[in-house]
Amino acid sequence: MFAIEARGVLRATLLSQAEADPQIAAAAITGSGASGGEDRWSDIDLAFGVREGVEPAGVIAAWTTRMYEEQGAVHHLDVLAGPWIYRVFLLANTLQVDLAFVTVTEFRALAPTFRVVFGAAQEARYLPGPDTTGMVGWGWLYALHARSSLMRGKWWQAEAMIRGVREQAMALACVRYGVPAAHAKGLDSLPAAELAAFSGALVTSLEAEELWRTLAVALGCLVREFEFVDSDLAKRLEKPLGLLGARH
Repeated sequence: MFAIEARGVLRATLLSQAEADPQIAAAAITGSGASGGEDRWSDIDLAFGVREGVEPAGVIAAWTTRMYEEQGAVHHLDVLAGPWIYRVFLLANTLQVDLAFVTVTEFRALAPTFRVVFGAAQEARYLPGPDTTGMVGWGWLYALHARSSLMRGKWWQAEAMIRGVREQAMALACVRYGVPAAHAKGLDSLPAAELAAFSGALVTSLEAEELWRTLAVALGCLVREFEFVDSDLAKRLEKPLGLLGARH
């Protein structure tokens, strides 16, 4: 398990190495480390602006070697967001280190949690808010597959699809209350009454009766959230979603 002090030392080390790297023109601390919101379990989030004329792939490869050879990385994955490449490392001590790379001409804040350490950033360009229309679509799509899974006797698939319905409804609730909707980050900030309503959509067994029950509850939650997004759309979807939750 990583120590809080070690996390701070590693972040400082990485920033020092970045400043000494002739291929890195700018760096920033992002995430909770930039906002003062870190706790015992926070990871390290850094953003690097690659100098003009330098191929980012080579810089990322060099930093990947450094993370494995010097910092005890055991695996990594890439997350792509526009021109940014986020290489996410898992260290042997369970610390997560996210290193984001972009050419310096695109080095800018995408959210308020962005604190430049050295170099200069372009004008901030915050990402748009959550796509509620997409959440609505995924909600009824999961519901369709939940119904077909139940009718086919595929209980594990049904559980997964019902969970998908519930998660889309809860994400819409997060948007409604102005808390983070992505990666379930805002769920624990929802009011207790809202969470109590959603708790009825938690599957407690793979018995057919229980699965049909939780699907009906999840669909009720979903339709309720649709009303806050678009009341006309909610009216159009209420009948077909009610049919999906009716046991045949």
